[in-house]
Amino acid sequence: MKRSKRIETLDRRPVNLDGYINEWPEMGFAAMKSPYDPEPSIRIEDGKIVELDGRVREEFDFIDQFIADYAIRIDRAEKSMSVSSLDIARMIVDIHVSRKEILELVSGITPAKMTEVINHLNVVELMMGMQKMRARKTPGNQAHITNLKDDPVQIAADAAEGALRGFAEEETTMGVARYAPLSSMALLIGSQIGRPGVLTQCSAEEATELELGIRGLTTYAETLSVYGTEKVFIDGDDTPYSKAFLNSAYASRGLKVRFTSGSGSEVLMGSSEKKSMLYLECRCLYATKGAGSQGIQNGSVSCIGVPGAVPGGIREVIGENLVAALLGLECASSNDQSFSNSDMRRTARTMLQFLPGTDFIFSGYAAEPNYDNMFAGSNFDAEDFDDYNVLQRDMQVDGGLRPVTEEEVIRVRNKAGKAVQAVFRQLGLSPISDGQVEAVTYAHGSKDTLPRDVTADLMAAEDVLKRGITGVDVVKALAQAGYRDVAESVLNMLKQRVVGDYMQTSAILDKEFHVLSGVNTPNDYMGPGTGYRVDGERWEEIKRIPHIINPQDI
Repeated sequence: MKRSKRIETLDRRPVNLDGYINEWPEMGFAAMKSPYDPEPSIRIEDGKIVELDGRVREEFDFIDQFIADYAIRIDRAEKSMSVSSLDIARMIVDIHVSRKEILELVSGITPAKMTEVINHLNVVELMMGMQKMRARKTPGNQAHITNLKDDPVQIAADAAEGALRGFAEEETTMGVARYAPLSSMALLIGSQIGRPGVLTQCSAEEATELELGIRGLTTYAETLSVYGTEKVFIDGDDTPYSKAFLNSAYASRGLKVRFTSGSGSEVLMGSSEKKSMLYLECRCLYATKGAGSQGIQNGSVSCIGVPGAVPGGIREVIGENLVAALLGLECASSNDQSFSNSDMRRTARTMLQFLPGTDFIFSGYAAEPNYDNMFAGSNFDAEDFDDYNVLQRDMQVDGGLRPVTEEEVIRVRNKAGKAVQAVFRQLGLSPISDGQVEAVTYAHGSKDTLPRDVTADLMAAEDVLKRGITGVDVVKALAQAGYRDVAESVLNMLKQRVVGDYMQTSAILDKEFHVLSGVNTPNDYMGPGTGYRVDGERWEEIKRIPHIINPQDI
């Protein structure tokens, strides 16, 4: 058959390399609603929920039971459930109804009712809701700091540059899990060189992650996964009760904790129970709230290809982000997994969180080239920094980043490499050569760095655990090596563990180690002229992009 050259051209476009599927609710491929989703209902007897979304208590699975016992305000439930879902949806976008009023109202509704509410909102209204409902007044951003070689010198340098660029949190993981102690240490040191007060975490097996946190080598935890069906939860990550216990273990040691969930996981694991992705994610978020976590990383996260393949799937993603905010949780709104071959599509997906602002627009912007991202590649990476900064300038939006100069980048990368070199020397760990420091100072990614002695690094990582090295030892090593400013910053991070204020909802630290959270800097948006506005010094900073014509120089 003779073909249209236009259609042939379109067929070759990157967007047509993506995978797409129509709704198939029996297998869980339904984004916003499924014919198998339950109808909202609640019944209370003797101060206990005995019916939840069509199930009586004798039929509850353990997620139902956990939600009924810990995640819904019984004193509010009957009154809240009597308000129509459409009326609640309208209140969410009504500038005359405050965030506080909405939080109180939805504290008594069920997951099925929440699903109905979100389905009444189109994508613009979902963004309007997020602008009002996010916990912290100012949006923020989080970075992935990883590399193919698990090179701690590069981790330190990338962490320093990422902090300089404005990331409030930085997260690492490893190709080889045994590197975790060295990666955590390098991330901690590098982050404080780029900008004092940046929070850090190491995504590892949970016992290791908890131990690193207790030792003061990390300051928050994020990978406490929850799922929306009982079968998947047992198969994947224990139960809501074990997650609540783990949450308390972190929090009691002064670590900020954020859970992780996201639509599509139950589909991938083969047990969606025919329910919509939005309904199952609502269950995850209710379980998160019931477990006492201050926040959640959600927005499909690593499962983004699943909602991205079905109609309305990207609308569902901003919908689940809004549910997190409606439940009063900090929302780190994903954007941290590459999901499309189309640059236009991946940018459009991010705009749903970028424009209204979330607590963390990315729960993992790749602050390295994506070939080095051990989290399987982010929606944006280091090669998008300038584009991202221009988008902030174009729209007068605070996306959590700032333009930097080449001189600044070289300076902090070099200082981070030298500081880690000095700490490793002071603690008797694997040696770091001057050549390795020089390479990471000017590197784009691991293709530009020198090899490490893998055996020596793994022995050193094991030695960190055997010798009981802690954050205090890092402070001492930095001070002894002459990096007293960095030592003071790391010490201040350890002090925060004792104070505990950064465990408040949506807490970050500024460079003076002041806590900014949903408690002391709450979102107060109530329509035009209210809430956070990008102006003053921050607007001047956003405007200072490179490659710009300055009229004063003409």
